[in-house]
Amino acid sequence: MNELDYQKIGQKIRAARLEKGWSQDKLSEKCNISLSFMGHIERGTRIMSMDTFVALCNELEISADYLLWDIIRPSDPILLNILNGVKTKDAATYSHYVQIIKAIAEIMSAG
Repeated sequence: MNELDYQKIGQKIRAARLEKGWSQDKLSEKCNISLSFMGHIERGTRIMSMDTFVALCNELEISADYLLWDIIRPSDPILLNILNGVKTKDAATYSHYVQIIKAIAEIMSAG
């Protein structure tokens, strides 16, 4: 079984929060946790309860699979819409889109 990387999980939570334009304070209020604990979660220095984890996933509109294992489910609406639009094209075009998405993900994770 793979070991959870709490620091990476925290980084993804922080990135999703910033993408929404929210402060740590706003997200902590939405999830009913302290600002201090929110900071610990984002740094990966404390482990959250399942209730907090679910609240974060719901408020940030991100999947648990993505936070835990970097798996984006095909049911994620934005990705699904993009891929469905491209599926009507030829196989080479679809392959190019997948390569572009992977390249963007690599660039974003390096930053």
